[in-house]
Amino acid sequence: MSAADVIRIAQAVFTVSDLQASRDFYVNLLGMNVLHEEAGALYLRGVEDREWTLKLEQASPGEEPRVRHLGYRVRDDRSLDALVQLAEAQGLPYRWEEELDRPRMLRLQDPFGIPVAFYHQVKTHPWLLQDYHLHRGGGLQRVDHCNVRVPDVKATMDWYAEHLGFRLSEYTVDEQDQWWAAWIQRRGGVHDFALTNGPGPCLHHWAYWMPDIGSIIRTCDILAGARQPERIERGPGRHGVSNAFFLYVRDPDGHRIELYTSDYITVDPDFEPIRWLRDDPRRQTLWGAKTPRSWFEEASPMEAFDGGVQPAVKGKLEGIPVHVI
Repeated sequence: MSAADVIRIAQAVFTVSDLQASRDFYVNLLGMNVLHEEAGALYLRGVEDREWTLKLEQASPGEEPRVRHLGYRVRDDRSLDALVQLAEAQGLPYRWEEELDRPRMLRLQDPFGIPVAFYHQVKTHPWLLQDYHLHRGGGLQRVDHCNVRVPDVKATMDWYAEHLGFRLSEYTVDEQDQWWAAWIQRRGGVHDFALTNGPGPCLHHWAYWMPDIGSIIRTCDILAGARQPERIERGPGRHGVSNAFFLYVRDPDGHRIELYTSDYITVDPDFEPIRWLRDDPRRQTLWGAKTPRSWFEEASPMEAFDGGVQPAVKGKLEGIPVHVI
Protein backbone atom coordinates (compact mmCIF):
# COMPACT_ATOMS: atom_id res chain seq x y z
CA MET A 1 0.00 0.00 0.00
CA SER A 2 1.09 3.55 -0.68
CA ALA A 3 2.68 5.41 2.24
CA ALA A 4 0.00 8.04 1.65
CA ASP A 5 -3.21 6.27 2.64
CA VAL A 6 -5.93 7.89 0.53
CA ILE A 7 -9.42 6.99 1.76
CA ARG A 8 -11.74 8.38 -0.90
CA ILE A 9 -12.69 11.26 -3.18
CA ALA A 10 -14.08 13.98 -0.94
CA GLN A 11 -14.46 17.45 -2.44
CA ALA A 12 -14.37 19.73 -5.44
CA VAL A 13 -14.20 23.51 -5.73
CA PHE A 14 -15.86 25.13 -8.76
CA THR A 15 -15.80 28.80 -9.67
CA VAL A 16 -19.03 30.09 -11.21
CA SER A 17 -20.01 33.25 -13.05
CA ASP A 18 -23.26 33.86 -11.15
CA LEU A 19 -23.45 32.40 -7.66
CA GLN A 20 -27.20 32.98 -7.34
CA ALA A 21 -27.91 31.15 -10.61
CA SER A 22 -25.70 28.28 -9.45
CA ARG A 23 -27.48 28.20 -6.09
CA ASP A 24 -30.81 27.94 -7.85
CA PHE A 25 -29.56 24.99 -9.89
CA TYR A 26 -27.77 23.02 -7.17
CA VAL A 27 -29.97 23.81 -4.18
CA ASN A 28 -33.44 24.59 -5.53
CA LEU A 29 -33.46 22.09 -8.41
CA LEU A 30 -31.02 19.29 -7.56
CA GLY A 31 -31.79 19.59 -3.84
CA MET A 32 -28.26 19.86 -2.43
CA ASN A 33 -27.96 21.11 1.15
CA VAL A 34 -26.20 24.30 2.18
CA LEU A 35 -23.76 23.53 4.99
CA HIS A 36 -22.18 26.98 5.10
CA GLU A 37 -22.65 30.24 3.24
CA GLU A 38 -20.48 33.32 3.14
CA ALA A 39 -19.95 36.25 0.83
CA GLY A 40 -19.03 34.82 -2.55
CA ALA A 41 -19.17 31.13 -1.63
CA LEU A 42 -21.54 28.22 -0.94
CA TYR A 43 -20.51 24.94 0.68
CA LEU A 44 -22.85 22.09 -0.30
CA ARG A 45 -23.38 18.44 0.60
CA GLY A 46 -25.65 15.49 -0.12
CA VAL A 47 -27.92 13.98 2.53
CA GLU A 48 -25.39 11.30 3.51
CA ASP A 49 -22.32 13.55 3.39
CA ARG A 50 -21.15 14.51 6.88
CA GLU A 51 -19.01 17.32 5.50
CA TRP A 52 -19.22 19.65 2.53
CA THR A 53 -18.33 18.02 -0.76
CA LEU A 54 -18.82 20.83 -3.29
CA LYS A 55 -17.82 24.46 -2.90
CA LEU A 56 -19.19 27.01 -5.36
CA GLU A 57 -17.11 30.16 -5.47
CA GLN A 58 -17.96 33.39 -7.29
CA ALA A 59 -15.43 33.89 -10.08
CA SER A 60 -13.54 37.17 -10.29
CA PRO A 61 -14.71 39.61 -12.98
CA GLY A 62 -13.53 38.41 -16.38
CA GLU A 63 -12.38 35.05 -14.99
CA GLU A 64 -13.38 31.91 -16.84
CA PRO A 65 -15.30 29.48 -14.57
CA ARG A 66 -13.03 26.60 -13.68
CA VAL A 67 -12.21 23.81 -11.25
CA ARG A 68 -9.90 25.09 -8.51
CA HIS A 69 -9.08 21.59 -7.28
CA LEU A 70 -10.30 18.07 -6.60
CA GLY A 71 -9.83 16.82 -3.05
CA TYR A 72 -9.21 13.53 -1.26
CA ARG A 73 -9.43 12.64 2.40
CA VAL A 74 -6.45 10.72 3.79
CA ARG A 75 -6.14 8.41 6.79
CA ASP A 76 -3.86 10.51 9.02
CA ASP A 77 -1.35 13.33 9.16
CA ARG A 78 1.46 10.91 8.34
CA SER A 79 -0.17 10.50 4.93
CA LEU A 80 0.04 14.25 4.40
CA ASP A 81 3.70 14.20 5.36
CA ALA A 82 4.29 11.35 2.90
CA LEU A 83 2.65 13.42 0.15
CA VAL A 84 4.97 16.33 0.91
CA GLN A 85 7.93 13.97 0.58
CA LEU A 86 6.55 12.72 -2.75
CA ALA A 87 6.07 16.27 -4.04
CA GLU A 88 9.61 17.26 -3.04
CA ALA A 89 11.12 14.11 -4.54
CA GLN A 90 9.37 14.67 -7.86
CA GLY A 91 9.61 18.46 -7.95
CA LEU A 92 5.83 18.98 -7.79
CA PRO A 93 4.59 22.39 -6.65
CA TYR A 94 2.76 22.29 -3.33
CA ARG A 95 1.55 24.52 -0.50
CA TRP A 96 -0.47 24.31 2.71
CA GLU A 97 -3.93 25.88 2.69
CA GLU A 98 -6.91 26.24 5.01
CA GLU A 99 -10.49 25.82 3.83
CA LEU A 100 -13.34 26.59 6.24
CA ASP A 101 -13.26 23.61 8.64
CA ARG A 102 -10.12 21.98 7.18
CA PRO A 103 -7.16 23.59 8.95
CA ARG A 104 -4.37 21.61 7.27
CA MET A 105 -4.97 20.94 3.58
CA LEU A 106 -2.15 20.12 1.17
CA ARG A 107 -2.62 21.52 -2.32
CA LEU A 108 -0.36 20.24 -5.08
CA GLN A 109 -0.25 19.91 -8.84
CA ASP A 110 0.28 16.33 -9.96
CA PRO A 111 2.75 15.56 -12.80
CA PHE A 112 -0.08 15.81 -15.34
CA GLY A 113 -1.29 19.25 -14.28
CA ILE A 114 -4.31 18.16 -12.23
CA PRO A 115 -4.86 20.40 -9.17
CA VAL A 116 -5.43 18.10 -6.18
CA ALA A 117 -5.85 18.67 -2.45
CA PHE A 118 -5.48 16.26 0.45
CA TYR A 119 -6.66 16.62 4.04
CA HIS A 120 -7.25 14.54 7.16
CA GLN A 121 -8.69 16.78 9.87
CA VAL A 122 -12.20 18.12 9.29
CA LYS A 123 -15.25 19.07 11.29
CA THR A 124 -18.07 16.62 10.58
CA HIS A 125 -21.80 17.24 10.93
CA PRO A 126 -24.84 15.04 11.52
CA TRP A 127 -26.02 13.48 8.29
CA LEU A 128 -29.46 14.20 6.86
CA LEU A 129 -29.98 10.70 5.48
CA GLN A 130 -32.97 9.88 7.67
CA ASP A 131 -34.33 13.41 7.89
CA TYR A 132 -36.59 12.64 4.97
CA HIS A 133 -38.74 15.69 5.67
CA LEU A 134 -35.74 17.84 4.68
CA HIS A 135 -34.97 16.06 1.41
CA ARG A 136 -35.62 18.07 -1.74
CA GLY A 137 -35.20 17.56 -5.45
CA GLY A 138 -33.77 14.23 -6.49
CA GLY A 139 -32.19 13.65 -3.08
CA LEU A 140 -28.47 13.57 -3.95
CA GLN A 141 -27.04 11.18 -1.39
CA ARG A 142 -23.24 11.36 -1.33
CA VAL A 143 -20.22 12.28 -3.42
CA ASP A 144 -19.23 9.32 -5.57
CA HIS A 145 -16.43 10.06 -8.06
CA CYS A 146 -14.80 12.42 -10.51
CA ASN A 147 -13.82 11.93 -14.14
CA VAL A 148 -10.86 13.83 -15.60
CA ARG A 149 -9.91 14.06 -19.26
CA VAL A 150 -6.15 13.57 -19.67
CA PRO A 151 -3.77 13.29 -22.64
CA ASP A 152 -2.21 10.00 -21.49
CA VAL A 153 -4.55 7.68 -19.59
CA LYS A 154 -2.05 4.89 -18.96
CA ALA A 155 0.71 7.13 -17.61
CA THR A 156 -1.70 8.97 -15.31
CA MET A 157 -3.21 5.74 -14.02
CA ASP A 158 0.22 4.22 -13.38
CA TRP A 159 1.33 7.23 -11.32
CA TYR A 160 -1.79 7.17 -9.14
CA ALA A 161 -1.44 3.41 -8.67
CA GLU A 162 2.27 3.52 -7.79
CA HIS A 163 2.27 6.56 -5.52
CA LEU A 164 -1.27 6.80 -4.11
CA GLY A 165 -2.30 3.15 -4.09
CA PHE A 166 -5.23 3.39 -6.50
CA ARG A 167 -6.57 0.07 -7.84
CA LEU A 168 -7.94 -0.62 -11.32
CA SER A 169 -11.59 -1.68 -11.73
CA GLU A 170 -12.31 -1.38 -15.46
CA TYR A 171 -10.46 -0.10 -18.49
CA THR A 172 -10.90 0.53 -22.21
CA VAL A 173 -8.40 -0.27 -24.95
CA ASP A 174 -8.49 -0.21 -28.75
CA GLU A 175 -7.51 -2.98 -31.15
CA GLN A 176 -3.84 -1.97 -30.77
CA ASP A 177 -4.17 -2.30 -26.96
CA GLN A 178 -3.79 1.44 -26.44
CA TRP A 179 -5.51 2.74 -23.29
CA TRP A 180 -8.50 5.07 -23.82
CA ALA A 181 -9.98 5.10 -20.33
CA ALA A 182 -9.49 3.70 -16.82
CA TRP A 183 -11.62 3.54 -13.68
CA ILE A 184 -9.56 3.46 -10.47
CA GLN A 185 -10.56 3.43 -6.82
CA ARG A 186 -9.52 3.51 -3.17
CA ARG A 187 -12.72 2.86 -1.22
CA GLY A 188 -13.84 -0.44 -2.77
CA GLY A 189 -16.41 0.82 -5.27
CA VAL A 190 -15.94 0.92 -9.02
CA HIS A 191 -14.13 4.24 -8.96
CA ASP A 192 -13.20 7.35 -7.05
CA PHE A 193 -11.36 8.63 -10.11
CA ALA A 194 -11.96 7.97 -13.81
CA LEU A 195 -9.52 8.89 -16.57
CA THR A 196 -10.61 9.40 -20.16
CA ASN A 197 -8.50 10.26 -23.19
CA GLY A 198 -8.52 13.75 -24.63
CA PRO A 199 -7.10 17.27 -24.34
CA GLY A 200 -6.45 18.03 -20.71
CA PRO A 201 -6.30 18.05 -17.87
CA CYS A 202 -9.96 19.07 -17.74
CA LEU A 203 -12.79 17.92 -15.51
CA HIS A 204 -15.25 15.84 -17.48
CA HIS A 205 -17.70 15.41 -14.60
CA TRP A 206 -18.26 15.38 -10.85
CA ALA A 207 -20.66 12.68 -9.64
CA TYR A 208 -23.13 12.06 -6.82
CA TRP A 209 -24.61 8.74 -5.76
CA MET A 210 -28.40 8.62 -5.93
CA PRO A 211 -30.59 6.47 -3.66
CA ASP A 212 -32.37 4.70 -6.54
CA ILE A 213 -33.31 4.88 -10.21
CA GLY A 214 -36.55 6.66 -9.35
CA SER A 215 -34.65 9.60 -7.87
CA ILE A 216 -32.84 10.09 -11.17
CA ILE A 217 -36.11 10.03 -13.12
CA ARG A 218 -37.56 12.49 -10.59
CA THR A 219 -34.65 14.86 -11.29
CA CYS A 220 -35.56 14.79 -14.99
CA ASP A 221 -39.15 15.68 -14.09
CA ILE A 222 -37.99 18.51 -11.83
CA LEU A 223 -35.80 20.03 -14.54
CA ALA A 224 -38.62 19.72 -17.06
CA GLY A 225 -41.11 21.24 -14.62
CA ALA A 226 -38.75 24.18 -14.08
CA ARG A 227 -38.68 24.67 -17.86
CA GLN A 228 -35.00 23.73 -17.96
CA PRO A 229 -34.89 20.37 -19.79
CA GLU A 230 -31.87 21.67 -21.71
CA ARG A 231 -29.85 21.07 -18.53
CA ILE A 232 -30.11 17.34 -19.33
CA GLU A 233 -27.20 16.48 -21.59
CA ARG A 234 -27.25 12.69 -21.64
CA GLY A 235 -29.45 9.96 -20.24
CA PRO A 236 -31.11 8.57 -18.35
CA GLY A 237 -29.60 5.24 -19.30
CA ARG A 238 -27.30 2.47 -18.10
CA HIS A 239 -23.56 2.25 -18.63
CA GLY A 240 -21.85 -0.96 -19.66
CA VAL A 241 -18.78 0.20 -17.74
CA SER A 242 -19.69 0.12 -14.01
CA ASN A 243 -23.24 -1.12 -14.74
CA ALA A 244 -24.44 2.23 -13.33
CA PHE A 245 -27.75 3.90 -14.07
CA PHE A 246 -26.87 7.49 -14.98
CA LEU A 247 -27.94 10.99 -15.88
CA TYR A 248 -25.62 13.85 -16.93
CA VAL A 249 -26.70 17.44 -16.36
CA ARG A 250 -24.92 20.75 -16.97
CA ASP A 251 -24.95 23.64 -14.52
CA PRO A 252 -25.33 27.29 -15.66
CA ASP A 253 -21.58 27.49 -16.40
CA GLY A 254 -21.39 24.13 -18.16
CA HIS A 255 -19.83 22.16 -15.29
CA ARG A 256 -21.05 18.60 -15.81
CA ILE A 257 -22.66 16.67 -12.94
CA GLU A 258 -23.40 12.96 -13.13
CA LEU A 259 -26.19 11.45 -11.03
CA TYR A 260 -25.24 7.82 -10.54
CA THR A 261 -26.53 4.62 -8.94
CA SER A 262 -26.47 0.80 -9.10
CA ASP A 263 -22.80 -0.04 -9.57
CA TYR A 264 -20.93 -2.78 -7.66
CA ILE A 265 -18.13 -3.39 -5.13
CA THR A 266 -14.54 -4.40 -5.88
CA VAL A 267 -13.23 -5.33 -2.42
CA ASP A 268 -12.66 -9.06 -2.91
CA PRO A 269 -8.96 -9.95 -3.28
CA ASP A 270 -9.66 -12.08 -6.35
CA PHE A 271 -11.45 -9.28 -8.24
CA GLU A 272 -10.07 -8.96 -11.78
CA PRO A 273 -10.28 -5.65 -13.69
CA ILE A 274 -12.80 -5.70 -16.52
CA ARG A 275 -11.44 -5.04 -20.01
CA TRP A 276 -13.54 -3.31 -22.69
CA LEU A 277 -12.81 -2.64 -26.35
CA ARG A 278 -13.21 1.01 -27.27
CA ASP A 279 -15.69 0.27 -30.06
CA ASP A 280 -17.87 -2.12 -28.10
CA PRO A 281 -21.32 -0.44 -28.36
CA ARG A 282 -22.26 -1.72 -24.90
CA ARG A 283 -19.30 -0.06 -23.18
CA GLN A 284 -20.54 3.51 -22.72
CA THR A 285 -24.25 2.76 -23.10
CA LEU A 286 -25.71 -0.62 -22.28
CA TRP A 287 -28.99 0.99 -23.26
CA GLY A 288 -30.16 4.56 -23.77
CA ALA A 289 -30.10 7.35 -26.33
CA LYS A 290 -27.00 7.98 -28.41
CA THR A 291 -24.33 10.11 -26.75
CA PRO A 292 -24.15 13.74 -27.94
CA ARG A 293 -20.87 15.06 -29.29
CA SER A 294 -20.71 17.64 -26.48
CA TRP A 295 -20.21 14.82 -23.97
CA PHE A 296 -16.94 13.91 -25.71
CA GLU A 297 -15.73 17.37 -26.65
CA GLU A 298 -16.62 19.68 -23.74
CA ALA A 299 -15.12 19.78 -20.24
CA SER A 300 -14.35 22.25 -17.44
CA PRO A 301 -10.90 23.86 -17.41
CA MET A 302 -8.70 23.36 -14.35
CA GLU A 303 -6.80 25.98 -12.42
CA ALA A 304 -3.03 26.18 -12.71
CA PHE A 305 -1.05 26.09 -9.47
CA ASP A 306 -0.08 29.78 -9.62
CA GLY A 307 -3.43 30.95 -10.97
CA GLY A 308 -5.04 31.13 -14.37
CA VAL A 309 -6.14 28.12 -16.34
CA GLN A 310 -4.04 25.01 -16.81
CA PRO A 311 -3.36 24.63 -20.56
CA ALA A 312 -5.12 21.63 -22.10
CA VAL A 313 -2.52 19.46 -23.82
CA LYS A 314 -3.69 17.52 -26.87
CA GLY A 315 -4.59 13.91 -26.26
CA LYS A 316 -2.20 11.10 -27.14
CA LEU A 317 -4.95 9.33 -29.10
CA GLU A 318 -7.51 10.82 -31.47
CA GLY A 319 -11.03 9.94 -32.51
CA ILE A 320 -14.54 9.45 -31.14
CA PRO A 321 -16.40 6.15 -31.40
CA VAL A 322 -18.82 7.14 -34.16
CA HIS A 323 -21.48 4.57 -33.24
CA VAL A 324 -22.34 6.43 -30.02
CA ILE A 325 -22.91 9.88 -31.54
